[in-house]
Amino acid sequence: MPDIQQINEPGRRPAAPAPNLRAFLSLGFRPLYIAGCLWALISVAIWIFAPQAIPAPLSGIAWHAHEMLWGFIATIAVAFLLTAAATWTGFNPLKGWPLAILCLLWIVARAGYLAGGLTAFTVACLAESAFFLLSGLALLRVVIKGKSRRNYGLPWLVLGLGAANALFLQSALKGNYIELMQHFDLGLVCMAVIALLIARRVIPFFAMRALPDLKLPMQTRSGHVQLAFGVAAIILGLAGLPVYMGAALAVTGLIALIQLVTWKPAAVQHKPILWILYIGYAFLGLGLVFAGVHLAGLTPEIFGRSAVHVHIIAMGGFSVLIIGMVTRTALGHLGRPLVLDRSMRGAYVLVLIAVILRLAALWPTAAAPHLLHLAAAAWVLAFALYLWRFVPMLIRPRPDAGH
Repeated sequence: MPDIQQINEPGRRPAAPAPNLRAFLSLGFRPLYIAGCLWALISVAIWIFAPQAIPAPLSGIAWHAHEMLWGFIATIAVAFLLTAAATWTGFNPLKGWPLAILCLLWIVARAGYLAGGLTAFTVACLAESAFFLLSGLALLRVVIKGKSRRNYGLPWLVLGLGAANALFLQSALKGNYIELMQHFDLGLVCMAVIALLIARRVIPFFAMRALPDLKLPMQTRSGHVQLAFGVAAIILGLAGLPVYMGAALAVTGLIALIQLVTWKPAAVQHKPILWILYIGYAFLGLGLVFAGVHLAGLTPEIFGRSAVHVHIIAMGGFSVLIIGMVTRTALGHLGRPLVLDRSMRGAYVLVLIAVILRLAALWPTAAAPHLLHLAAAAWVLAFALYLWRFVPMLIRPRPDAGH
């Protein structure tokens, strides 16, 4: 005789599975998407509305730049790679308690920088270095074990991010602003190469999955050329050759813009889950071109500030790609329909508004402070919407598989 409690009434939706720690720690995207997006919200709110709460030795613009690139953007990239690598290689890089330890290292780093003082700063540096080292080695283990040759470079790029982070923190401790920004640029370019590698693979794939009649080139050959110029830019930056580094970055960005045109952007204009990725890729390519022109010393005075290309790349490129990726990939890995509700479409629009307002605030006018505050408010609300919508799903088992 069937258990009467298990019979669903007509029209009633089945109850959602209860939160489960094993499910939560089953893949890297679950805890790290939450951590990265929550920190995107908190760190911007602190920087714009309570900067006095940021103590030395990592304070001021150094803290903001660091926490945006390594605390938020790189965290989401690591989360994606730890998850995607399980699909690419057939082996899960980190799960269970090793993944929990990785998240704990991340939390110690965030708390240590905000605690202030040399001891807390040192602990935070060590924890964050361990975060990137553990992530990179975990990825390296599975790509070798799975003989995934096309992904052999990704673990080294993650380790490179960690190395650039360590150099940045060392410069911050010494108070050497020029050296600090050089290391920030190195980390930014390393992150850009990772973002280009990921986006070039997933954007046409996602588009063709959503629109079966759409046929797009994967741009593998141009991707190899793009990767070569991106890596060359990193090497030239390390060698202290900014003009040549700028030329390599400009070529890398131009290739991205050409690739985007071949992916038929008009075909996805009615699919927000796709066009948000297209817009992010366009910003990333454009930002790299701006960076190249800036390093070559060819930009007009108003665009000559490094903050222009940094925000085009980081906000327009990385962050727009991120809000698209953390929705599309989370829905896919959670076994949910690839359909956006109103809250997520609203989050997309709010991130784009934040980007436009932040870039407008770089123009030296009396309205700049107000535009900056409006940009921060839009940003905070966008990521709050994401967390409100996705945290309940990320902490629960898949409804179709129970894990």
